[in-house]
Amino acid sequence: MIKRAIISVSDKTGIIDFAKKLYEMGVEIISTGGTAKALSDAGIKVIPITDVTGFPECLDGRVKTLHPNIFAGLLAMKDRQDHMETLKELKIDTIDMVVVNLYPFKKTIEKEGILLEEAIENIDIGGPSMLRAAAKNYKDVAVITDPMDYDMVLAEMKEYGTVTDKTRFKLAAKVFNHTAHYDALIANYLWDKAGMEKYPQLLTLTFEKAQDLRYGENPHQDAAYYKDPLKSMGMLHNAEQLNGKELSYNNINDANAALELLKEFNEPACIAVKHANPCAVGIGEDIFEAYMKAYEGDPVSIFGGIVALNEEVDAKTAEEMTKIFLEIIIAPSYSDEALGILKQKKNLRILKLDNIKFRQEKAYELKRVSGGLLIQDSDHVDFSVEDIKYVTEKKPTQEQIKDMLFAWKVVKHVKSNAIVIAKNGKTLGIGPGQTNRIWSAQMSIDRAGEQVKGAVMASDAFFPFADVAEAAANAGISAIIQPGGSIRDDDSIEACNRAGIAMIFTGMRHFKH
Repeated sequence: MIKRAIISVSDKTGIIDFAKKLYEMGVEIISTGGTAKALSDAGIKVIPITDVTGFPECLDGRVKTLHPNIFAGLLAMKDRQDHMETLKELKIDTIDMVVVNLYPFKKTIEKEGILLEEAIENIDIGGPSMLRAAAKNYKDVAVITDPMDYDMVLAEMKEYGTVTDKTRFKLAAKVFNHTAHYDALIANYLWDKAGMEKYPQLLTLTFEKAQDLRYGENPHQDAAYYKDPLKSMGMLHNAEQLNGKELSYNNINDANAALELLKEFNEPACIAVKHANPCAVGIGEDIFEAYMKAYEGDPVSIFGGIVALNEEVDAKTAEEMTKIFLEIIIAPSYSDEALGILKQKKNLRILKLDNIKFRQEKAYELKRVSGGLLIQDSDHVDFSVEDIKYVTEKKPTQEQIKDMLFAWKVVKHVKSNAIVIAKNGKTLGIGPGQTNRIWSAQMSIDRAGEQVKGAVMASDAFFPFADVAEAAANAGISAIIQPGGSIRDDDSIEACNRAGIAMIFTGMRHFKH
């Protein structure tokens, strides 16, 4: 039976109504600080924490609940006679319920220009301690940290006169998950501020659920989407969905791939993605030209794909996009007329993402492997144009260099082995993810068709043999950009020299697996 409860919350959502109903059920309510005032102002009789501890709150509120009269009351096991006798000797009463949520550490560190001292003051000590104590003694103490659980607890108390053992256990498990998340935020923040090593011996990551998904990659796989709790600007989970069904697992994965490539461009750009690989990319003077170049680059693969654009979608562009089936369109904004046109397709998912060009410079990539985790810096670093090595007799023109740099940005986001053929700010052929480079080259050449003549080729890694350079020469490629570094580089250079192809080395590869 619930006779005494401690209530001390930073998030006061629903707390007045919850406390009133507890009080009406005859529950004594102990409270602290701002919570005690809020409850008293609402006409709820509250026992100040100092009446229980016999000790004043001190040190600017740093010490309020950290007292044996509180923690003995929480941790005493009611089925242990010796525990009950000890409480009786010490004149301490048991506490049957704890309702606590913690200082808003996350909201504090999200503020612009927050000082370390203010962040430190928002590290809760007493709250997590009470939660952990109550959760440890869940058989005798009901512990609530989430306002969403208030109604469930009240319903059980009304029906059974108490909170059931099953629910107490679930609430306790929820507490340890909550405090682990809270501590991970603090640990990661302080680790960064202290300038510690990038990859610590103990790695604790924490995420927040953005949504449950209908299924994973396939219908027989359960799935959910989690977000980084401290990163939102320009991130997919911050997008506003304006139309269409909820996003699926594959939608989110593909949309993320589109956004990552889109962030490579400052000029108007359009990215089309299928199965996490770019299938067409275009840049132009305006977003309409960028979209048309992407569409013309591969009108077959773009069908059923995901399109991301980095400028407002106007009516003319919207009209073109509605001529084919697209799963998702992502853009920073839409004109009213464009939105009206696009919404005529009721299943088309339309996402509006502010700050779509924003890139987190300090970012990491995670990949789960059996029994472990791989983590690395995101591939945001690139070579300097000044470091280009001109390795062939023929030097590229400025127009070719422009196309090569465009193709290089794209190939960086194509699964290895990767080859991209491009011309005039438009991809013509993309060869992704083959087990040898010549197959990727042949795919991209075949896809480009007659447009391949005079186009440029980009490769994410060096040519291990001369076969790719020879295939490029036979197809009519005019210039090649690749990392270089193979022991057979001279063979590829010689093949290019024979064909009059300009080739440059970047000295940097971009494997993507």
